[in-house]
Amino acid sequence: VTVNLAPWEAALGAKVPVPTLGGVVELTVAPNTRGGKKVRLKGRGLPGAGSSAAGDQFVSFNIVTPPAETDAEKRIYEVMAERFKFDPRA
Repeated sequence: VTVNLAPWEAALGAKVPVPTLGGVVELTVAPNTRGGKKVRLKGRGLPGAGSSAAGDQFVSFNIVTPPAETDAEKRIYEVMAERFKFDPRA
């Protein structure tokens, strides 16, 4: 399953709900999680062939950037661009 994260959840860490076959579980997201990272929920997936034991479920993370629609929201992104020396293409 893919779980969407806000940038601040990915950067700071968070607890997020994750749907599984046995119901929703709360997953702790580690600080500085990057988009595309995968984690395993042991025993939360489908049973394997010829087995009644539950397999593992994998969770991948997708970081969703909120739109900057107001001047205040745009300013927050401008401050981030000034303070973070980060090149996503490096």
